[in-house]
Amino acid sequence: MSEVPEGLNLAPPTRGMPRPSVTLTLTRDGVEGVEVLLGRRSETMRAFPGYWAFPGGGVSRSDKEVERFISNNSGAQDSAIVAVVREMSEELGVVPTGNALQSVRPEIRANILADKKAFLAAISSEKIVTDTSCLRHISSRTTPPFGPVQFENTFFHLHIGNDDFTPSLELQTEFTAFEWMKPRDMIQRWSQHEIRVAPPVVTLLMELDRTLKRFEGDMIQTAEDLQRRQPGRRSILFAHGVEVVPVKTATLPPADHTNAYLVGDPEGEFVLVDPACHMREGMEELAEAVDRHKGELVALLFTHSHGDHIGDMDLLREAFDVPIWGSEYTSQTVRCDRILSDGDMLQLGNQEWTVLITPGHHPGHVCLSSPAGIVAGDMVAGIGTILIPPGTGNMDVYIEQLERLRELKPHLLFPSHGPVIPLPERTLSYYIKHRKQRHQKVLEAVEFGHKTISAIASMAYSDSPDAHPGLAQDQTLAHLLSHQRMGLVEQQSNEWNRRGVE
Repeated sequence: MSEVPEGLNLAPPTRGMPRPSVTLTLTRDGVEGVEVLLGRRSETMRAFPGYWAFPGGGVSRSDKEVERFISNNSGAQDSAIVAVVREMSEELGVVPTGNALQSVRPEIRANILADKKAFLAAISSEKIVTDTSCLRHISSRTTPPFGPVQFENTFFHLHIGNDDFTPSLELQTEFTAFEWMKPRDMIQRWSQHEIRVAPPVVTLLMELDRTLKRFEGDMIQTAEDLQRRQPGRRSILFAHGVEVVPVKTATLPPADHTNAYLVGDPEGEFVLVDPACHMREGMEELAEAVDRHKGELVALLFTHSHGDHIGDMDLLREAFDVPIWGSEYTSQTVRCDRILSDGDMLQLGNQEWTVLITPGHHPGHVCLSSPAGIVAGDMVAGIGTILIPPGTGNMDVYIEQLERLRELKPHLLFPSHGPVIPLPERTLSYYIKHRKQRHQKVLEAVEFGHKTISAIASMAYSDSPDAHPGLAQDQTLAHLLSHQRMGLVEQQSNEWNRRGVE
C-alpha cells in the first residue's frame, strides 16, 4: 500500500451496513473450574485460518423464515437466535434444550450443511426440537473497518453444567479440533504465542476470566453480569503486546484506514507505531487507546514516510509528548529523536523487538520483529495490494526483503492495512512468487518488442484484466526501472528496449 500515484483518481471504497453474525460461547463446570469450548479453524478457511475461535457464522436470509418457530428473551433479534442454533447444529451436531444439549441426527445435520433451508424443514417438522431459554446475549461487537465488509456480531452464551459433551469432527467443515479449556489457560497459551486466537475471542476470554474471579467461579452469575453490562469499546489484540487502532486515512483503495499499533509490554513500556491521524476524531481514538493501556508510552515510531503513515505532527505532539523514532531516511521528513538502524534491539518492558530495515517499497522502511510476529508496515497488506513507487522504490530489493522476512518464519504478520495475516510463510511465498512472475512478464514484453509503457503493461498484465490501467502502468515502470538497474533493459527517449538491442 502507499499513496495513490500522482495523476490517478481512484474511487474511494464503499462500505455497506455491517452484516449480522453470531457466535456461541459454550461453557461447562470442569474439575478445576469453568471451561470454555473453542475450535481450531481449518487452514482452508478465508477468515482466521488456523485460529482458535468460538463456533458461529453469518445470519442467513433463510434464518428469518425460522423466526416464528424459535424465540428467546435474551434481547437479541430472533434471526440471530435462529442463526446460532443453526450454527450449533452444523458445527457441533447439537441444539440447546434449556441448559442441556440435544444431538441432531447425522442425516439431518448433513442436509443442513448442504442447504441452510433444510434447517427450516427440520424445525417445522419437529425433527429438531430446541429450547433457547438459557441462551444469553452476553456481548456485541462490530468488526473493525479493515475492508469494505464489516460484521455486527452477537455473542451468545450457554452453560451446560457438568455435561461432558465433546463435539465430533465427523461432517465438520470448519474446525479441525475442539478443546475444553479454562479461559485463563487459553489466554496464557496465547500470550506465549503458542496458539493463535481470534481478537474478539481473546478480549471476551479476558472478560470471562475477570468476571469469574469476581463471582468466585459462578458461571451463571458471570453470564448474567455480562448480559447486563454489555461492555463497550475493547482493545483489538492481534497478539500479546500488539494492539491495533485503525485510523482513517487517504490511502490506496480498497483500504481507507491505516493500522496504528501499540507495540510492547501490555503493562510496561510500549511504542505507538504509525499514528497516521490527520483529524481529531482519529487522534481521540488513539489517545483513548493509549490511556486504556496499562503501560507507559515511550515513543512514536514511523515505519516509513509515506503520507498515509505519518499523521499531523502538530496534533501528535499536542496529544503525546514523547520522542519520535524512525529510520535515517524517515528523519528527512520528520525530525526524529532516535535514528533506528537494522538490528537495533528495542527493550519495551518485558518484551524485546528487533528493528529490521526493509527497503524496496520505500527507502528506510522499518519492520519490527519479535516472537509475537512482525509489524510489517507496507511490506504486505491484509487488504488490497502493495505498490512499489517507481521514484523511491526498488522491485528487486523489495523481493529480497520479502525473502528475508520469510526466512524469519514469523508467528504472525501485522500489516499497515487490513487484518492480521495468519499464515505468514504462505502469504510471503505468494507475494514473492507473484512479484517474480510479474517481473519476468515485464521483461518478456520488452523482449517481445513492446516499447511503450502502455504496451508493455498491457502484455504483462494480460492475466489480470481487472487491474486498474493506471496502476498497472505505474507498477510496470517500477519493474522496468529495476530491470534497468540490473542492466537488462535500457530507455531510449520514451521507448524501452532489451539492452544492446535497437
